[in-house]
Amino acid sequence: MKFSEQWLREWVSPQLGTQALADQITMAGLEVDAVEPVAAAFEGVVVAEVLEKSQHPDADKLRVCRVNDGSGEPVQVVCGAPNVAAGQKVPFARVGAVLPGDFKIKRAKLRGQESRGMICSASELGLEEETSPGILELPGSAPVGEDFRAWLGLDDHTIEVDLTPNRGDCLSLKGLAREVGVLNRLAVTGPEVAAVPASHDETFPVRVEDGERCPRYIGRLIKGVDVGAETPLWMVERLRRGGVRSIDPVVDVTNYVMLELGQPLHAFDRANLSGAVIVRLAREGERLVLLDGQEVNLDDSTLVIADERGPLAIAGVMGGEHSGVNEQTRDIFLESAFFTPLAVAGQARTYGLHTDASHRFERGVDPRLAREAAERATALLLEIVGGDAGPLVEVASEAHLPEARRVVLRSARLEQALGKALAGEEVGEILERLGMQVETTESGWRVVVPSWRFDIAIEEDLIEEVARIHGYNRLPVRRPQARLGLRPDHEARTPLARLRRQMVARGYQEAVTYSFVAPDLQKTLLPEAVSPVLANPISTDLSVMRASLFPGLVRALQHNLNRQQSRVRLFESGLVFRGELDDLAQIPMLGALACGSREPEGWAGNRAPVDFFDLKGDLESLLAMGGDAEAWRFEPAEHPSLHPGQCARILHRGEEAGWIGTLHPAVRAQLGLKAEAVLFEVRLDALTHGRVPAFMPLSRFPEVRRDLAFMVDEDLPVQALLDTLRAEAGEWLIECRLFDVYQGKGVAEGRKSVALGLTWQHPSRTLNDEEINKLVDAIVSESRQHLGAELRG
Repeated sequence: MKFSEQWLREWVSPQLGTQALADQITMAGLEVDAVEPVAAAFEGVVVAEVLEKSQHPDADKLRVCRVNDGSGEPVQVVCGAPNVAAGQKVPFARVGAVLPGDFKIKRAKLRGQESRGMICSASELGLEEETSPGILELPGSAPVGEDFRAWLGLDDHTIEVDLTPNRGDCLSLKGLAREVGVLNRLAVTGPEVAAVPASHDETFPVRVEDGERCPRYIGRLIKGVDVGAETPLWMVERLRRGGVRSIDPVVDVTNYVMLELGQPLHAFDRANLSGAVIVRLAREGERLVLLDGQEVNLDDSTLVIADERGPLAIAGVMGGEHSGVNEQTRDIFLESAFFTPLAVAGQARTYGLHTDASHRFERGVDPRLAREAAERATALLLEIVGGDAGPLVEVASEAHLPEARRVVLRSARLEQALGKALAGEEVGEILERLGMQVETTESGWRVVVPSWRFDIAIEEDLIEEVARIHGYNRLPVRRPQARLGLRPDHEARTPLARLRRQMVARGYQEAVTYSFVAPDLQKTLLPEAVSPVLANPISTDLSVMRASLFPGLVRALQHNLNRQQSRVRLFESGLVFRGELDDLAQIPMLGALACGSREPEGWAGNRAPVDFFDLKGDLESLLAMGGDAEAWRFEPAEHPSLHPGQCARILHRGEEAGWIGTLHPAVRAQLGLKAEAVLFEVRLDALTHGRVPAFMPLSRFPEVRRDLAFMVDEDLPVQALLDTLRAEAGEWLIECRLFDVYQGKGVAEGRKSVALGLTWQHPSRTLNDEEINKLVDAIVSESRQHLGAELRG
């Protein structure tokens, strides 16, 4: 919202400088974004009158003019503007004047003709950004010889306020003046708005079919207007300083009243209306060409202004091209209505629009303002374009108009929130100055909120109002007091941050993907997964909640491969969602994906591709961080998106905790991935759960090592052999290491040789051969009996 400081001071003028006024408005909660002069710096420009104009004898595009600048003697000046004419009042830069850009006016000769000064255009004076097509014509009442800058009031500032959405009441000069008056305890004096008497009895019928969305609609027929009339310069300037471009006198008046009072208005060409003005919802298949030339298909949830033939405008947003005021317009139908915020909210964005009207209606317009605005606009129109005004036609649905809200403010709650006790008289005065009706009670105040304050509904809103008017900088400053204890360090838990650092240290980069994925991608990777479907997704490609981290990681892989990144290492942590909404499990997981070569490209690097065991090694480095690696198991299993022969279920203390494997070739083909990829995901709660470290003193006695090579079936998991070995090896076994697996010559077909190194050590004595041999015999016997294992000869 932009406004002219001079215009504001006509309503209320505190004894404050420009910057102090801006600071006061900001401290009241209406943040000032910018304070800028309304015109560039210039001097020596006066109001002058063109007395004569003749053609330059040596230049077709130049004219020789004699100008009365109020100095007593006509001045000759050469002008190239096509619109210069005798009898005009113009801004004239005398010799010695300095225009914007430090351009100094000097006496000169142009094609042999003397020129003592310069007739100026708006852009040459810094009043327009684009180059003006001709000189600036001033009204006939402009006083010759008067300093142009002072006459037009250009020693002014435009103040731009960044309003929060709840303060729609300040989207007008009237609203801002109210605030400044309250802050400075000054009366606000706006223009007197009197009812315009009807000079004819003709009306145009109005029918409101949707009183819930349009509780009040006011219309007036004004006949015999002169659309070709010129908008007064004072109004053009106020519009410009408010950030609005002058278009034609009718549109300028509606925009002016909107800036002044905050009520959007619209004018229809009476000749293009048929039957009656109807406020209703759009019907299926209806189209409308808007004032900006855009043709839109109207949604059946859009409130429109229509007549018997079809839509005329989108209510509260923009009018239609067909019914708008044009050069041939002679009679206009002036609309001033109250549309509820919910009726307009989002409609402008639906059609790719954002207008001053929609901006105000979405935030709330005073429902009692429509009549006042209609009367003010009528008076200005009759003054500028003439015509005869008919009676106001009003259609209102009292049942749907907002009721006055009543809010109770407790003095104890106010003191608690502000940290300061305010005198009851001061609180009551502040609320009354804000336009509220205040009744004092035993516990505080009972307040009736004015119609223009949509944002006040609860006690906290009143507390905010009292605080900002009293002054935030007058409230006591208190530092919060809290007893902060040290956060306990759970030694048995591995923080997620450490897991992330470990993955980064092993060459992975963290990915952050959406928690919702494409349904076809999730079905490809997890055909039987059940997860919630979004009711209002961002797009159809992001319409279901992810049941696994795999879809997001695979989509990230596709993105990188499509951009010539052949070696990809990604990991992600986040929630997955499994089940229906009424029985939804939200499980934190950590997943990773690797694709491409095992090592980065280099002259000494190995170009071998990454495989299942590379990723398993990375995962095992995470498992080892918990200090309880023995709690984890990998067992062969089948997963719909993983290769049947290169897939394992991850178990933690016997319960399923995740999956690891190579992406299934059929899935890769379906997704269009040419490179193999390995990936895993594991439950984060299991991954972060470990074992409390415990000190174990070093033994001073020697270790005893035995190497055993077993012949077992080739499909026997080594883990089964290790489990049997640890169960029979006794409590003094300190290490069991697999150091060789062999198949080939000397080993029967269908069998494999597994070599294990076992190390024992007693904490308080030396173990003898008899004890070790007894343990080895037990291991061999148990392995033979339950696993069919034989010692290799």
